[in-house]
Amino acid sequence: MRAVSSSTQPRRRGRPPKDQTRPNAPRARLLRTGVAILTEKGFSAVGVEEMLEAAGVPKGSFYHYFDSKETFGLELIDAYAAYFAGKLDRWFDNTDRAPLDRLRDFMADARSGMVRYGYRRGCLVGNLGQEMGVLPEPFRKRLAAVFRDWEARTSRCLRAAQEAGEIAGSIDCEGLAQFFWTGWEGAVLRAKLERRPDALDVFAEGFLAMVRARSEGR
Repeated sequence: MRAVSSSTQPRRRGRPPKDQTRPNAPRARLLRTGVAILTEKGFSAVGVEEMLEAAGVPKGSFYHYFDSKETFGLELIDAYAAYFAGKLDRWFDNTDRAPLDRLRDFMADARSGMVRYGYRRGCLVGNLGQEMGVLPEPFRKRLAAVFRDWEARTSRCLRAAQEAGEIAGSIDCEGLAQFFWTGWEGAVLRAKLERRPDALDVFAEGFLAMVRARSEGR
């Protein structure tokens, strides 16, 4: 039997559902608010009611938009990943700047963002990784995939630096990108803990110095 095409299906009575992709739609507000909250707090410590109140969405409507808090959490990871991928592309694909300067620009922007929010906000993916022991298991795979995506984007920037002669061609860009994110996430965590940028500055300077030293020894 052929499937009935959408054009021949009967219309539902009543008002059509609102477009929940609009920036001010309740579902979109919940995702946006949830991302902001989870850059400051742990997922397991935040209740649904707190997110609904912060988003200005009526209580009791949460499960109209999401099947469960776990489903909501996975969508928050996806939303943050999409936002952050755009941020990385904005810095790393800026051909008006030399590749290593693009990396410096990204770190400087992240530093200024932490200062602007008084070190209350960190990295949502890093925060969730810290509490993985009490989170639903599906989060693990999703978070690991986000880190791999960030590493791939960083690796491309580092390969551009190789092509520009900024770093040695013998350097393993994939491994260096993984090292960068392992160290950077730790620096973000410590900056949030101490409420000062020292850890970010130490890592940024140390990472770039290491890259220069490896390249000079080519």
